[in-house]
Amino acid sequence: MKVYYDKETDSLSISFRKGSYCESEEVQPGIVFDFDREGKVMAIDIEHASEIVDVSDVPLMESLQRGHSAGT
Repeated sequence: MKVYYDKETDSLSISFRKGSYCESEEVQPGIVFDFDREGKVMAIDIEHASEIVDVSDVPLMESLQRGHSAGT
């Protein structure tokens, strides 16, 4: 599982496993679930994350892009 925060867009992404998703659904305003072909959740994206959760300890996306994969 990978969790990262994009400070520029204030988005929090939680990726449960690698692979391509085939469908996305906004389950609540600003909260999107990505599903695989079998309907299993692969990732969750949260817009305006800092208004919902404490993102201070979440790795920043830019640091992950320099040397690591974010998992999706």
